Amino acid sequence: MTAPAWTAPAMRRPIPLFALAALASVLSGLCIGAFPVSLGQILSAIGLSDVPLDDTTAAVLYAIRAPRVIAAFAVGAALAAGGAAMQSLFRNPLADPGLLGVSSGAALAAVSVIVLGERVMHIVPPGFRPWCLPIAAFLGGLVATIVVYRIAAREGVTLVGTLLLAGIAVNALASAGIGMLVFVADDQQLRTLIFWTMGGFGAVTWTAIVPALLVLAISVPTLLPTAHLLDALSLGEREAGHVGVDVERLKVRLVAQVALSVGASVAISGIVGFVGLLAPHIVRMMLGPAHRTLLPAAALFGGAILVLADALARTLVSPAELPIGVLTALVGGPFFLWLLVGRAARGGL
Repeated sequence: MTAPAWTAPAMRRPIPLFALAALASVLSGLCIGAFPVSLGQILSAIGLSDVPLDDTTAAVLYAIRAPRVIAAFAVGAALAAGGAAMQSLFRNPLADPGLLGVSSGAALAAVSVIVLGERVMHIVPPGFRPWCLPIAAFLGGLVATIVVYRIAAREGVTLVGTLLLAGIAVNALASAGIGMLVFVADDQQLRTLIFWTMGGFGAVTWTAIVPALLVLAISVPTLLPTAHLLDALSLGEREAGHVGVDVERLKVRLVAQVALSVGASVAISGIVGFVGLLAPHIVRMMLGPAHRTLLPAAALFGGAILVLADALARTLVSPAELPIGVLTALVGGPFFLWLLVGRAARGGL
């Protein structure tokens, strides 16, 4: 696949353009909300303007809006970069990070803590209780990934087809477990469960997201050095091996890094669908398949998409708030169907 001719003049330096778009989305996310904040006040908050900043506006920016926007951007970037890596691993533009069962495993662990955790929460020191849920989600995603990988690994060889099928099976089992827990949950627990099953940033605080942000700060940038390896893998495993790529080691590395980033993302936001499919596919159509530009551009684009989606989620039905997973599904679902129809028309399905 080559980049369309109409994109070439504007995309000679794509990363700065995507970075500017990401910056614009972050500033928009900080401004938009039930309590409006001006661009001048935002600049004043970081010392770049003399616009007066009252205590209420400062509290909204620092304690509510900033952690939410930063979390949305980090999660969107992680899902998009992970989606680009998975599409290369499976050599299929319809793949996304959820195929490994990470999201479902993380959600099952989080729902288990919500419904069953009260029985043991009294033994946890009060200072650690806010971290129990995100840590459980993160560990649940890792466990699901380990199970999927152990099923797919045979005599030192990771079978990509088996990896996909095992991920589908783990997703189904986790969904069944979540359904059972929803059935026995009370009304208050059901309200909390909506966050994890539909996604959202309404409960984000600095205390809750810092551990996951640290994981994302490590796992997402470390995908970038694999760009040339992913280019080779996109041609096929045998071809990649012929040019000196340790294919099995690369598979393990990709699965581990995607598991870390997606597990940390679900720990912050719950399950957010379609960003890992939508962002890398659009960027690939704009810039072509070279991962040297695809990975950073997809991360920036995915972060921008999720920041804007979160801004819409908290303003469309204000003062109520839409689950962000609903918005991403409304956009991503038709896009996914369009991809399927296009591939079917070309004989790709």
